[in-house]
Amino acid sequence: MTTEAAVDSYLRHVSIERGLAANTVAAYRRDLGVYSSWLDAQGVSSLSEVTSATISEFTIHLGSREESPLTASSLARMLSTVRGFHRFLLDEGVVVTDAAHEVKPPKLTSRLPKAITVDQVGALLAATDGDGLQALRDKALLELLYATGARVSEAVALNVDDVIDDDIVRLTGKGSKQRIVPLGSYARTAIDAYLVRARPALSARGTATPALFLGMRGARVSRQNAWLIIRAAAERAHLDIEISPHTLRHSFATHLLAGGADVRVVQELLGHSSVATTQIYTLVTADTLRDVYTSAHPRAR
Repeated sequence: MTTEAAVDSYLRHVSIERGLAANTVAAYRRDLGVYSSWLDAQGVSSLSEVTSATISEFTIHLGSREESPLTASSLARMLSTVRGFHRFLLDEGVVVTDAAHEVKPPKLTSRLPKAITVDQVGALLAATDGDGLQALRDKALLELLYATGARVSEAVALNVDDVIDDDIVRLTGKGSKQRIVPLGSYARTAIDAYLVRARPALSARGTATPALFLGMRGARVSRQNAWLIIRAAAERAHLDIEISPHTLRHSFATHLLAGGADVRVVQELLGHSSVATTQIYTLVTADTLRDVYTSAHPRAR
């Protein structure tokens, strides 16, 4: 089996049998494209020729190449893709040994997620106030992102029918896993206003679509457009910090935990498969508590 055929087979496997999201499969395709091209450049004509030393050399190449060397996190992701690919080759009998089994990813430094304060969130959301079609849409989108902690890809993929009984939204996350998340009163009010006063007019500008959030031409809002909407709101709010759709997700989790929410409840709301992923937010909350304690307690310093 050629490397190209093996890659295609693996991508079908992760897409159909494992049900991974289209964006994840596309990332795997890019990673394995880089890997395949490097193997070809090294004169490796058969996957059975690949050894752990080969993959170690590939890892060194990615981290040291002059043109766009990969960061530790990107390198770890790339290596994870390659490891999964070689494990699949072994399971399918294409090779007799897993060449990637002994190759370890680089150790990552722990990075705390960047959240903004409640007041900064309030300023960001207030920057979308207005009665125009775009303002109503932007307000509904940002209120939903902060109220639910949705990933931007989950928010723009929403259809009108995913808003259930006005106070619950059905989000479809990684691996097509669905979860139900409540909507707060602010998000509910903003979405109701958008659905009544803006979406019908926007829908009339394009072809019929079930999408919840529509652009000015009536088509579904893209992830890139959502990013631009948030950046524009941050500029109007004069927030001198970098804001992204994920900032609202981080802030959602941080503010819930700071308010006393159980970490496993937050895990469910975020759609994390492991509570370990959610627990990084407890470090942020602990830092906040430490700062408050240091400034308030008479014998803290």
